[in-house]
Amino acid sequence: MAGTSPDFDVLIVGAGISGIGMAAHMQAMCPDRSFAIVERREGMGGTWDLFRYPGVRSDSDMHTLGFSFEPWRHEKAIADGPAILDYLHRIVEERGIGAHIRFGHRVIAADFDTPRARWQVTVETPDGETRQLSANWLYLGSGYYDYDEAFDPGFDLAAFGGRVVHPQFWPADLDHAGRRVVVIGSGATAVTVVPAMAATAAHVTMLQRTPTWMFSRPAKDAIANFLRRWLPERTAYRLTRWKNIRLQDIGYKRAKTKPLKVKDFLLKRLRRLMGEDYDLAPFTPPYDPWDQRLCLVPDDDLFSAIKAGRASVVTGRIAGFEAAGVRLEGGTLLPADILVTATGLKLAVAGKIAISLDGAPVDFSRHFYYKGCMFSNLPNLAVVFGYLNASWTLRADLNADYVCRVLNAMRGSGADIAVPVLPVDHGLEEDDVFNLSSGYIQRAKAIMPRNAVNHPWRLSQEYIADRRRMRRDPIDDGILALRQAQASAPAPAPMAAPGATLEPAE
Repeated sequence: MAGTSPDFDVLIVGAGISGIGMAAHMQAMCPDRSFAIVERREGMGGTWDLFRYPGVRSDSDMHTLGFSFEPWRHEKAIADGPAILDYLHRIVEERGIGAHIRFGHRVIAADFDTPRARWQVTVETPDGETRQLSANWLYLGSGYYDYDEAFDPGFDLAAFGGRVVHPQFWPADLDHAGRRVVVIGSGATAVTVVPAMAATAAHVTMLQRTPTWMFSRPAKDAIANFLRRWLPERTAYRLTRWKNIRLQDIGYKRAKTKPLKVKDFLLKRLRRLMGEDYDLAPFTPPYDPWDQRLCLVPDDDLFSAIKAGRASVVTGRIAGFEAAGVRLEGGTLLPADILVTATGLKLAVAGKIAISLDGAPVDFSRHFYYKGCMFSNLPNLAVVFGYLNASWTLRADLNADYVCRVLNAMRGSGADIAVPVLPVDHGLEEDDVFNLSSGYIQRAKAIMPRNAVNHPWRLSQEYIADRRRMRRDPIDDGILALRQAQASAPAPAPMAAPGATLEPAE
């Protein structure tokens, strides 16, 4: 670069799963490149540091939610929040990633200066001051939802005489022992909170407007634990990970191609659990499995709480809130001392950072995804938006590996800009970026980047196909342009070795 060099080669936003994974990939694949992680919170872990509600846990197995390069060693494959945090902390400590993290740094804005090939990033520091950081690349591992606000369905709660909490902002001082609790919602969070609170509450009612398809599985993966006893750790992890990837893929595709058979399978499983006399209407949605995300019930904990009389499920619409509880249309009053509004997340794009290109604001809804990682005509910018039908980390691993290979290709060719070029008259046929009918997905469609029918201009939901394409397709694919900035110095000689690749576990 002409003049001063940027502060970092890559600035990673977010010290959660996505950001930590990118840092580990850079250490292995781009050891000659500098990076930093800016994290708005005072602790690392992202979602797993923020969410503190009772029973918080993964809703997919840790052999796929874990990284490809770091085996999951715990006995439980469906892990609680503290165990996941321990896993992330171990990776950060063993790899020395902590020295690269700047906590309490909130990214407010980022502008790409094309002539100088660098991002000018405005951050707010812990003392409330703003400062500028610069980087050649910006890697957004900031997640997909709004950390500041949860979804507000517009409830008028003024008349309620008890306490109201949202799972995203769980208060440390909440004591629910012996209290009557109504949890509004039937998604993954509600399914987790209800059995956890039911252990000590007087009673917990899950109030749902519409039922959700649920499936149960043991929290412990017997095959994984067996393999780990007899095989080297990495071999056992690799086999278990690939088994679970395949099972996720088969289950999702079968639900899409043979929904009636999957419905029958899920309902028969519930009938065995709940007994012949139990009315399965609260667990029989009017839509097909995987039209919305399935909810995982590990070790049948929700169903066990219902059978024991500690919890119940009510389907109905809310007429209003009274001092003593929730009044439903039809007149029924659900008594409550505590209301838990598990009404969903509010999605956000790019961590709500004001992104601009040469001073012009970027509207992501006008740009297409490129390989589920970058965006059309936006240089040196990558993002992680994980799979909806599989574990988030599967895409985080793919994207980190891909960006590192792009960085090495840039170094080898003397380029300092990488941009997926899409002509104005592209003629792409557009596709629904998300094929789920879930409320939080539908509410966010207007702000989401665009999706084409065909690869590479899409964010697909097929990990196995994505993995094959990302590793097979060349970086120089005729779309991704590697360029030298106008203010660049003469290109350096290509490096002899671009760096190693992290040993994959699958």
